[in-house]
Amino acid sequence: MSQSDDFSRQLGPIVTPTRLAYLSLMREVEDFYFREADLLDERHYEAWLDTFSADVTYWMPMRKNVAWEDRDRDITAADDVAWMRDDKTILTKRVHQLLTGIHWAEEPLSRVAHLITNIHMSEPRGELPEGAEMLVKSRFFVYRNRLETETDVLVGRREDQLRRENGQLRVCHRKIIIDQSTLMAKNLTVFL
Repeated sequence: MSQSDDFSRQLGPIVTPTRLAYLSLMREVEDFYFREADLLDERHYEAWLDTFSADVTYWMPMRKNVAWEDRDRDITAADDVAWMRDDKTILTKRVHQLLTGIHWAEEPLSRVAHLITNIHMSEPRGELPEGAEMLVKSRFFVYRNRLETETDVLVGRREDQLRRENGQLRVCHRKIIIDQSTLMAKNLTVFL
């Protein structure tokens, strides 16, 4: 038995080109989300806006307390009330408001940390051609501290439609499902 045979057996099944393509795209997706979290935590909001397509929808429906048999209706519908339903114009205005330095809810500044995890493609694939889209799901944990005693923890999941534009990944639809039916934070100036 050769040394390479022994090494292959230790690694398990041979990595196929299809598997390598999937792993490469998955790594690109993960890097995209980790970079986005860094941009937000480091307050590079204008660069964060560039991670979205021009036609983005950024939607955070409200959670409802429902009985077990109604569990499929525990968030408000697309045509119902929501915490936010923004497009690129509104997101840009929110960013510019924060950048004025006189936003009452962010003076003094919050300290924020975004943790993104459980990232997976809804339908695994090995490539995303130019103009194509795919659904990516993830979980988030956002910690915010402001002043001495104001602390918020926001936890939930995101369903993002990613599109390849000019060779880059862009979010063209984000659905944010927060795991609270009553928002305990005093405001929603953080981006999720």
